[in-house]
Amino acid sequence: MPNTKQESLIAQAQNLSGLIAYQEGSVVSRTLIDKEKGTVTLFAFEEKQGLSEHTAPYDAMVYVLDGEVEVTISGKPVTLKEGEITIMPANKPHALAAKTRFKMLLVMIKS
Repeated sequence: MPNTKQESLIAQAQNLSGLIAYQEGSVVSRTLIDKEKGTVTLFAFEEKQGLSEHTAPYDAMVYVLDGEVEVTISGKPVTLKEGEITIMPANKPHALAAKTRFKMLLVMIKS
């Protein structure tokens, strides 16, 4: 069955930040691409929200669209602001904590 939400993004100009909205007290996600070899997912975090420390078996890139987040990778904190990226290596513990409300694009490459 076709994904009409995804089809509305194909061969069209879209503003990434406008594809997801903040929701008070919550973390919201929207998967844009979900394939065997990787995913592309938008997230919107309200201030003081986050993801507790965990690991993933794949490399992932975080690209901040709006706001500010502290990403901790293997115990090292990295503060990211709008327009900045970091790579979270596979099998390394990482966590995210919103310093302000923020939106990010997460690109995960599975190999």
